[in-house]
Amino acid sequence: MNESEESKKSASESINSRIKELGDWRGETLAKVRQLIKEADPEVIEEWKWVKPTNPGTPVWSHNGGICTGEIYKEAVKLTFFKGASLEDPSHLFTQPGTVRRAIDIHKGEEIDQVAFKKLVCEAVALNLKSKASSKRS
Repeated sequence: MNESEESKKSASESINSRIKELGDWRGETLAKVRQLIKEADPEVIEEWKWVKPTNPGTPVWSHNGGICTGEIYKEAVKLTFFKGASLEDPSHLFTQPGTVRRAIDIHKGEEIDQVAFKKLVCEAVALNLKSKASSKRS
């Protein structure tokens, strides 16, 4: 598929294509976390960003701002939360520290704590909504 055909596809279609194209544990993992994100926030918006010759693109989930990305690597599916450092993580899902962003790496055979993950998504949405409300008052 050439770049102009890719740009005409919806983000959801692009994510579906990527999951199918992977055809392995990484596709299954991406499909599962996508499902969990949608369960946690039925109003989530799917986006497909950062398409370039060396990268087919990256799924991004947002609600009044970015929630997280779903990057695919050979050894991991990485979920990077845009404001991860501001989120409570009592279940210690984050495997990658950061001063703003934080990430969860999921490797082959690993399961994510679904309840804790959905709580993180909900917290990220609440933070986005709070940030938007604060900026309106300013």
